Amino acid sequence: MKKFEEIKFSIPELKGISQKTNEEHLKLYSGYVKHANLILEHIDDLSEDTEKNTYEIAELQRRFGFEFDGMRNHEYYFHGFEGGSKEIDDDSELKKAIEEEWGSFEDWINRFKSIAKTRGVGWAILYYDPHSKRLLNAWIDEQHLGHLTGLSPILALDMWEHSFVADYQPSGKGKYIDDFFENLNWSVIERNYTDARIV
Repeated sequence: MKKFEEIKFSIPELKGISQKTNEEHLKLYSGYVKHANLILEHIDDLSEDTEKNTYEIAELQRRFGFEFDGMRNHEYYFHGFEGGSKEIDDDSELKKAIEEEWGSFEDWINRFKSIAKTRGVGWAILYYDPHSKRLLNAWIDEQHLGHLTGLSPILALDMWEHSFVADYQPSGKGKYIDDFFENLNWSVIERNYTDARIV
């Protein structure tokens, strides 16, 4: 069976987010890759007798969405830090699209940060919709509940407590969100946008 491969990210020193937090966070990502593979292997084994194992296969398939999306969400998150902090260019096609959708880049940032402060664990994600050719924001519960079908993630902000509590405490969620954007390499996010438009 073809396996998903764990990516080794090159993440520089980040403002506010400690190396220790990133090390622990990357271990969680590694677990998502491992368990996505294990679930598919187990489904293959059980599928030798689908009638007998229907219930277990169904429950494992349900669990697969959590593990797979946990893997992919983290890949978008960690890739966004690679190469070091870089602001978005004024002539960026992504910035122009954001301004067209929300009026100004600052208005979008404020709206996105508000979404990221949603109570509970999950993700704030900026998507590109190839059907309507527009950008959309979304809140994802846990790793998988609420993903928008057929859309490509452009930017993913992890709002599970493990991503910030050790460095910021629970009350520091807003500061973590601010620092996330200061650490972001917008050239990576721009590339995600370009790739999504080609598909």
